[in-house]
Amino acid sequence: MIVAGATAVMLATLPGRTQGLSLITEPLTAELHFSHTTFANLNLWATLIGALFCFPAGWIFDRFGLRVPTAMIILALALVVGAISRAGSSVGMMFAWLTLTRGFGQSALSVSSITAMGKRFGNQGGMPMAIFSILMTVAFTIAFVLIGLAIEKQGWRASWMYVAIGLVFTAPLALMLRVQAPTSTAAPEVGFEFSEALKTPAFWIFASAAALFNFVSSGFGLFNEAIFLEYGLPQKTFHIFLGIMTFVSLLGQFFAGILLRKGASFQSITAGALSLYAAGLLIIPLLHKDLQLLFVAIFIGVAAGMIMVVFFAIWAVAFGKRRLGRIQGAAQFMTVISSALGPIVFAKCHEATHSYTPILFSIAALVVVVGLIAWKAKLPALPGNSV
Repeated sequence: MIVAGATAVMLATLPGRTQGLSLITEPLTAELHFSHTTFANLNLWATLIGALFCFPAGWIFDRFGLRVPTAMIILALALVVGAISRAGSSVGMMFAWLTLTRGFGQSALSVSSITAMGKRFGNQGGMPMAIFSILMTVAFTIAFVLIGLAIEKQGWRASWMYVAIGLVFTAPLALMLRVQAPTSTAAPEVGFEFSEALKTPAFWIFASAAALFNFVSSGFGLFNEAIFLEYGLPQKTFHIFLGIMTFVSLLGQFFAGILLRKGASFQSITAGALSLYAAGLLIIPLLHKDLQLLFVAIFIGVAAGMIMVVFFAIWAVAFGKRRLGRIQGAAQFMTVISSALGPIVFAKCHEATHSYTPILFSIAALVVVVGLIAWKAKLPALPGNSV
């Protein structure tokens, strides 16, 4: 029930994510006469401001539990998505709607979903987190296809209203997140206070690893078609790459779950995933044939799946459940900010050098360094932590 509910809540974040908004970006900007630059700037600042929602959301979930607050946030997101479907050409109103969409969706609901999993499974979170990641990936893939077809046949406004209606029906599923809020009579949950967690190197190491991965993924993901074209690969390879990478990421998620279940450390899995990711980035400038792209897709896909499972599972294991909502909220904040900055850095570096090779090599080196730091990291002293 928890896994199904958490998956439904994470799926509800779709309209607040870059991939979700990208489904309607072109028809929306064309109809409302927004330039790409204007919409990109609106989206950037909406993402940065929306990331701040992670902090109050974490506090609310720790204080009042998950079920009712999450259902209310989903309903609020439904209202905002419905408003976007009827939006006019006002830049100010569009900025407000985008900010709320990012805040309620990408930030608050993401914190709710991963907090539910962390509070329920704690130290046993390896395989459940892998199953959760796989279900989430499959759900998002199906949703993207269905919404894309709806936009093609009925337009972006009707399709986005369907999304809003779907959110209304999703809200009751938040009641499946049966994780109780702390009470005065209940035994206190084991774990760090929020401020104590922030003082540990482990928080910053693993949060930075996830943030760096999001930074690269957002920048590379937004421009990967242009990146492949620079190295002589035709447009069709972009779609092939996405398909292979998505499938392989499922295998990476399952593999990470098995490793955690067999006692592998988060440090070694993180280091291994980042090493694979760095290898994939380094291979890209050397591509000459379509077949070589298969290796890039495998390396990056497996790494993405493994990192996803680590990000979902590490916080309860390392810091306990007492203030898990706030701790995961801070980590989610870092990933949201990094995903907003990634495309800007990629674009600026390409503008300065007229090539993506320097940024790919530089980021690959940084990924390796962060992986080595994660490999040597120590989890803080908490019952159940052996390293």
